[in-house]
Formats: sequence, C-alpha cells, structure tokens
Amino acid sequence: MARILTGGDPATRPMTRVDRAVIPPVREEGVPVSDNQAASSEAEAHAAALAALTAPVPETIGDGGPELVQLLTPEGERVDHVGHPEYSACVDELTDEDLRGFYRDHVLIRRVDAEATALQRQGELGIWASLLGQEAAQVGSGRALRKQDYAFPTYREHGVAWCRGVDPLNLLGLFRGVNHGGWDPNENNFHLYTIVIGAQTLHATGYAMGLQHDHAVGTGDPDRDAAVIAYFGDGATAQGDVNESFVYAAAMNAPVVFFCQNNQWAISQPTSRQSRIPIYQRARGFGFPGIRVDGNDVLAVYAVTKAAMDAARNGEGPRMIEAYTYRMGAHTTSDDPTKYRVSAEVEVWKLRDPIARLKAYLTSSGKADQAFCQEIEREADELALTIREGCLSMPDPEPISMFDHIYVEEHPLIEAERAQFEAYSASFEGGH
Repeated sequence: MARILTGGDPATRPMTRVDRAVIPPVREEGVPVSDNQAASSEAEAHAAALAALTAPVPETIGDGGPELVQLLTPEGERVDHVGHPEYSACVDELTDEDLRGFYRDHVLIRRVDAEATALQRQGELGIWASLLGQEAAQVGSGRALRKQDYAFPTYREHGVAWCRGVDPLNLLGLFRGVNHGGWDPNENNFHLYTIVIGAQTLHATGYAMGLQHDHAVGTGDPDRDAAVIAYFGDGATAQGDVNESFVYAAAMNAPVVFFCQNNQWAISQPTSRQSRIPIYQRARGFGFPGIRVDGNDVLAVYAVTKAAMDAARNGEGPRMIEAYTYRMGAHTTSDDPTKYRVSAEVEVWKLRDPIARLKAYLTSSGKADQAFCQEIEREADELALTIREGCLSMPDPEPISMFDHIYVEEHPLIEAERAQFEAYSASFEGGH
C-alpha cells in the first residue's frame, strides 16, 4: 500500500521518509553541478521515492503478522490457527445462541457508544471515551470470564461493563459528573473505571495475590477458583505502574491476565514510538507467556482469553494478551485524530470491522438471518432512547454527597470536613 503524505509545506512540518527521498540534498554554495550530475541526482531521488512508496506498510495498518491468532477473517470466513487447535475446539463448543448473543452484544454496545458520543457533542456529557472498533476485543474477553472472576477496567471498557451486567447509564453518570461510577464493584466483579493510566494493573495484581491468600486458586473447584483480568491500552505499557505490576505478578505467580488493547495509537503516538518489539513479546522479559490475537475477531479473543483465564485459575501464573485492534474514533471527544493520522489508515481498518465480519459469518453459515439482525437493530433503537432519556433525567447530586463513600468506615478528618462544608453551605441564602 502506498504511503499517503499529509500535505502542507515541507518547511513547516516534519519531513517524512518520502520527503527525504524526493527533496534532493542541498549542495555546498559555489560548487557547480553538471547536467549529468543533476540528472543522476534526479533519477536517484525518483528511485528512492519509489522505494519509499512501496516499502512495507506502517505498523498502524499492519495485519498483526503470522503470530496473530485469528479464527474469523475480515470477510467472515471461519479458519483454524495452525499450532493451536485448542482455540478452534473452544469455539466449536459455542452454541448458535452464544454466537448470536455475541452479535447482539456488539451491536448494542456500539449503539450505546454512539448515543453517548452524540450526548457529549450536545453538551450533556463532559467527555466520552469511545470504544468504536474495539467491540470484539471487549465482548470476546468479557464473555470468557466466570462470575467469580474480577475485572479491572480503564475508562473505555464499556463493552466489558455490559458483559458484566453494569447498567450503561451508570457509565454515562460518571462522564456527566453526577456520580463517581454509580455501581457497586462487588455486585458485578467489575471495578470502577480508572482514569490514571495504568494504575488499575497494580490494583488487579494486588487483588490476584489476595485470591491466593484466600485459597481461591488451583483448588480444582470450578465454582471457587478465580482469576483477575486487567485492561489497559498500548500507551499504558510505557507506564511504570504497568511494568511494576508485571514484576509483582511474575514473582508471586499471581492469577492475573493482562489484557492490552493495542488500538495502534496512544492518543497521538503510534505503537512504533512506544515499543521496538510487539507488545505481547514484552511479557517474556518478565517471565510469563504472552500472545497476540486479532482484536477484531470475537471468536479468537474469546478462545484466547478463556485459555488464559483457565491457566490463571489453575495456578499457572500470569499471562499477557495483546488484542491487535484499532481505535476508529478519537481518543476521547476532546481529541482530533485528523491532526496526526491520515484517513486512508482508517479506511483500511473499516474493512476489518468486527461487527461486519461476525454478521457475515452468522448469515453465511445459517446461524442467523436478516430478520434476526433487524430485530437487534430495533432493540438498539430502543436502548438508545432509554440511554438518552435516562441521561437527561439524571438529577444533580447534592454537594454534600462528595464526602460519601470515601472510606468504608467513618473517618474523623472526613467527618470534620463534612461538618465544615455543611456550615459553609448553610451560610448562603437557600442553603447552597
């Protein structure tokens, strides 16, 4: 694929590889250049430019390489992964109802995401972090978890939250600023969103070590043994917290699966600026296995995550999964991705859309028909209306509620500050 230039004056933007090939070197002042030399330089520049344009595609539009575990092609064809027949066997155990459920999850969470984005644009949310394009990575991994497993998300795991039974309105309440999450993490074994990049991996590792102390790992009891999954993005792999969690998890043989959604961009920085090797290979340096899976293939993500969680529950220690996917939208609604990536890159990834490939597979294999897909779209419309009405009707919190739920038990300093704030608020007319 040809590399696309971003345009603009070369003097006012960083030079690309093609620029360096096309723009001839500056000669020393006063040194004559013959016609033959000029022609030779022009031919060399042309050849160099051609080589640059036909060079391997950048990592951000690569296909993940031969190590990528893929069970469903972008065209919706079911394939096996050489060397890992256990993944195909895992998928073969899924019923048609399971597969249709995956499709329903994809469509509904994308609709929630679209509605939330629209609400933010209309001033009803302060900000929103879209999951567009990453649905398969989240549904596949979320549905691979058992009830007793615990998930530690970032701020973009809306699909995992859906799979764990968290009401989407609780997610919107956080971004609307009317609550701090709004759900009890222990009801769904889904932790509150973590805004600090990478911090949740330490929380996840600590929780996993706690499971070991509770003798909830490697007992052979499928209803007791549990594991932890920690979600983070490719950019977070450069954070100290993430690397420290790798050290602790490996040293303690903690039952935690590190699930990296490599969506190719850490805000405006491509993965190639963050790591010299594929992200999943970094696990080897800490002493535990890593694997790269097609993050737009829900079947592969499900099988790989299920195997990793099973191993962790059995006491085999940590694992890393790199879900190779793409952030189709902006980093958040405060971001403008057109400033740092070209539209041609997005168009390539549109052809790998997780919903389109799953729909193609279901319909071509006779596991779903057009009537089923239309029914899901109708359900998505109803969900979008519920989301919008629920968001707009959220009451503003009482200011004093900011002191609630800071500690499990009452704390003298917090109670003193609460009393001080109450007295301050009461000094105004109307009590506010």
